[in-house]
Amino acid sequence: MRPIPPLAFSLLASLLALYAAAPALAADIEAASRIDAVTVYPDAAVVNRVADADLPAGENRLILRGLPPGIDPASLRLRGEGDRSVLLGAVDLKKAPAAGDSDFDKQMKALRDERAAAQVRIDALAAQLDMTRLYGHTAPDKVGEKGMKPEDWSAAWDAVGAAMARTGEALRAARLAGAAIDEKIAALEAARPAPGPGGATEDVAIDLTAPAAGKVRLFVSYRVAGARWTPTYEAHLSTGGKDGAPRLELARRALAAQETGEDWNDVKLTLATFAATGAAAAPEVEPQVIEFYQPPVPTAAMARPGGAMMSAREAAQAPRAKAEIVQAELNAGPYQASYAAPGRVSLPSGGDARNIALSTQTPQVELTWRISPALDPRAFLSVHYENGEEAPLLPGVVALYRDGELIGQDRLPLVAPHEGGDLGFGADERVIVRREPVRRKENEPGWFGRTKVETREFRTTLRNLHDFPVHAAVTDQTPYSENSAIVVELLPQTTPPDGKDPEGKRGLLRWRFDLAPNQSKDITLAYRMKWPADREVIMPAP
Repeated sequence: MRPIPPLAFSLLASLLALYAAAPALAADIEAASRIDAVTVYPDAAVVNRVADADLPAGENRLILRGLPPGIDPASLRLRGEGDRSVLLGAVDLKKAPAAGDSDFDKQMKALRDERAAAQVRIDALAAQLDMTRLYGHTAPDKVGEKGMKPEDWSAAWDAVGAAMARTGEALRAARLAGAAIDEKIAALEAARPAPGPGGATEDVAIDLTAPAAGKVRLFVSYRVAGARWTPTYEAHLSTGGKDGAPRLELARRALAAQETGEDWNDVKLTLATFAATGAAAAPEVEPQVIEFYQPPVPTAAMARPGGAMMSAREAAQAPRAKAEIVQAELNAGPYQASYAAPGRVSLPSGGDARNIALSTQTPQVELTWRISPALDPRAFLSVHYENGEEAPLLPGVVALYRDGELIGQDRLPLVAPHEGGDLGFGADERVIVRREPVRRKENEPGWFGRTKVETREFRTTLRNLHDFPVHAAVTDQTPYSENSAIVVELLPQTTPPDGKDPEGKRGLLRWRFDLAPNQSKDITLAYRMKWPADREVIMPAP
C-alpha cells in the first residue's frame, strides 16, 4: 500500500473538517398532525392543524400527509414555535401518491378472478358434453373405418350415456358455483363504500432550517369548500293574558355540516356570521345615458311570425329540575361577530348536520293584532321586537310557539344588532272580524251627464273575546289612479283613518285602536269613483 503524501493528507483533513462544519442536507420528515380548531363560515371553513416534530440540525422538509382535497393554495398560512429558533421556508401543496388497492378492490378482484376460473371450467364441460352428444348421434356403422360391430353397440351406448350423465352433472355443479360467485359479487357491489369527496388526498411540504436539533410545533391553517352552517330559530311567545306581561324567548341555533373529506374530531368550533368568499368591496356604479328611441329598420331576415297542532304543555306535577342548555360564546368585534361552540365538537365528513345552541334572548315586545279584512277576515297576532345582541340575526327558518303550542314556522329576515323586527304568530280566533258590503251604486250617464259614477261602501266589525285588551291595526284599500281623468274620493261616512298610504303604498288606509275585553268596534269605508263615460276602465275586484 502506497503511503499518502503529506499534502494530500492535509487536503483530505481540511475537506472532512469543512463537511463536519457544514449544515446537514435537507431531510424529509413525516409528521403526524391533528385538527385543533375550525372556523365555519356560511360558505366555507378555515381548518387549523397542529403538528409536532423532532428536527435535526440543518435543512429539513416536514411532510404533512392526508390533508383533504380542494384546499385553496392561496389560503395556506404557517407559523411555528420550538425549543430553538427555526427558519420557515417555502410551503408546497401537492397531490398525494395514489394509495394501494383498498380492501373492497382486493375482495372484488379476488371474486372476479374466481368467477373467470369458474367460467373456464363451465366452457370446458359444455364443450365436452357437446362432443359426447355428437359422438352419440353418429351411426354405429359410421364409427371408425369399418364401423362398429353390432355386438359392441350396447356397450358403446352405455359408455356414451354414462359420459353424458357424468359430464352433465359436473356442468350443473359448475354453473351453480358460478351463480353463487355472481351473488357474492352483487352483494359486495351493493355494499360498495361511497367514494371520499374530492378524490385523492393532498400533502403539505414545509421547508425548515434548524441551527440546532430540537422540537418544533407548527400551526397550519387553510380554507376548504364543502362546509357550511345555517341559522335556525325557535320563538316562544307567552301572551301573558290579563295577569301578566307578554314575553318572547328567541333562541338562535346553528345547523353545521361538512363534506370536506376529513373528519373533525374533538375540535374547537367557531361559527362566523359573515361569508368567507363574499365580495369585500362596494360595487362600482356605472353612468347611465338616456337617448331618443330609434325604431329598428325591418328587413326580410328579421321578420318573425307572432299543521297539525302539537301541545307542549305538561300536566301539573311536583317541581322538577330543568335541564340547562349549554350555549355558544358570542365574540363581537367592531365589524363582524362569531360564536365559539361550548367545549369541543366532533363533526364527521359526510353531510350530517350538527345542531348547536348559540344564544337565547328575551327582548322587549309589543303585540299587535293585524287585520286585512278585504283579504282575510281574521286577526293575526304580530310581535314587534328588538334584536338585543351584538350579532345580526341572519336569515333562517324560525319555529313559532304561542302559549306552549306549535303554530307553524316562518322565515326570519336579516335583523341587524339593536334593530327591530316583526314575527307573525298566527290567526287569533278570539278576535272576531266581519266585513260586509253596505252599498254599491252605479250612476249611468244621461243626456246631460257625460261622467260615470260608482260608489262603494263596506263595514268591518271587530270584537275582542279575550279577557285582556288587544291593540288592533286594520288595513283596508281603495282604488287609486295615476290618470287625472279618473277620480277616487273618500266619502264623509268613512271612519277617519290614523294614516294614509302607509310605507308609501298608495290607496291604503290604516286604523289603530285598543279593544277592551268584550268590546266591539265598527269601521266604515266608503269611496266614490268617477271617469268619462266614453272610456272603459279596469275595475278592481270588490
